[in-house]
Amino acid sequence: MTRGLEGKVAVITGAGAGMGRAHARLMAERGAKVAVQDIRPDAAAETVRLIRADGGEADFLAGDVADKAHILELVRMAESRFGRIDILVNNAGVPGELGTTETTTEAGFDRTYAVNVKGMVFATQAVVPGMKARRSGKIVNISSRWAQVGSDFGIDYCGTKAAVLGLTKAWAKELAPWRICVNAVAPGGVWTDMALQERGTPEEIREVEKSVPLGRWAQPRELAFAVAFLASPEADFITGQVIAANGGATIVGF
Repeated sequence: MTRGLEGKVAVITGAGAGMGRAHARLMAERGAKVAVQDIRPDAAAETVRLIRADGGEADFLAGDVADKAHILELVRMAESRFGRIDILVNNAGVPGELGTTETTTEAGFDRTYAVNVKGMVFATQAVVPGMKARRSGKIVNISSRWAQVGSDFGIDYCGTKAAVLGLTKAWAKELAPWRICVNAVAPGGVWTDMALQERGTPEEIREVEKSVPLGRWAQPRELAFAVAFLASPEADFITGQVIAANGGATIVGF
């Protein structure tokens, strides 16, 4: 019985904690070799340590995903260490200023787009030549329910995550002739350190959870299952799609 990703090599950005770490650990469990990227060296190293402790194979490179030179170095590292790249998970992201139209600053706007959009574009650009040469590949982009239903605050974040959906569909059409599948996952609330920083306390999150049809936020590993599926051979005929893994939050416009 195969674990689904045996022999594959995955690059995962923003994999030092939260959802990114969950994606990295699950893919390693399923047989993939994983190149971990994060802006925090200690966090990236810890993800690698956890994967290796479970018997997996991983390495990391720390840096800013918004820096194209760092992305090129990451891809070179992954290809040198593991031979090729089969899977890219564009997970790295920042929440932005969580402000309104009138409170959004130029510096905050630029940083949110640099990480959430620019980083994704150039990471994808860097892995595509190798995927084209092998005529196969899987790219999974992390969007958000806010891209689908909007929000009355965080307009910079909403804009970037909507851009992710547009890029996903454009890349799916462009890269289909090379059998490169590009899809997106749109989480809702997820129990991560970032969410706690945004919301303040677990009690405040539990209050928000009442609005979700399934009555709760996701655990990071639950999102990882969706990402791993899209990266697997089971999703070879799926491209240009968005999995709204958010407990039904988009149904109610939450």
